[in-house]
Amino acid sequence: MDKPGKKFSLSDLIIRDYRPSDYENIMKLWEQTGLGSAWRGDDRKIIEQSIEMGGKLLVVEDKAGMLLATSWMTFDGRRLLLHHFGVKPEYQRMGIGKLLTIESIRFGKEKGYKMKLEVHQTNQAAIELYKGLGFQYLGDYDVYILLDYNKAGI
Repeated sequence: MDKPGKKFSLSDLIIRDYRPSDYENIMKLWEQTGLGSAWRGDDRKIIEQSIEMGGKLLVVEDKAGMLLATSWMTFDGRRLLLHHFGVKPEYQRMGIGKLLTIESIRFGKEKGYKMKLEVHQTNQAAIELYKGLGFQYLGDYDVYILLDYNKAGI
């Protein structure tokens, strides 16, 4: 693949399932894009456990094997949650996100469950991508997470 900023063909990309050997590069991508890290509970064990429970982690790489993007879908028995969807910053707005979203939707369709996602309200490019592929705004929900049970006050 050519260097970032230059034209390249999406056919030069490989979309495949997660391999344990991908873990370190995925952590780098997620930290670089602000999606997560081991401190948020995104460790190897959780990733692999989520896949065993019916989820999927897709990675996009170029023909040289450089990891460019991820789409992690977890399954709670009711619906799929699409998260940790990110593209290396220097490769954003080149079509990779759309290609990966389509592959993620295909997985959801195969499983036969609705797919839900969270996107930061300021990420207009991602919002437009998701809307353009059929996702609808769910409503005025605030999302909260408990990262540390010691802070639960119980």
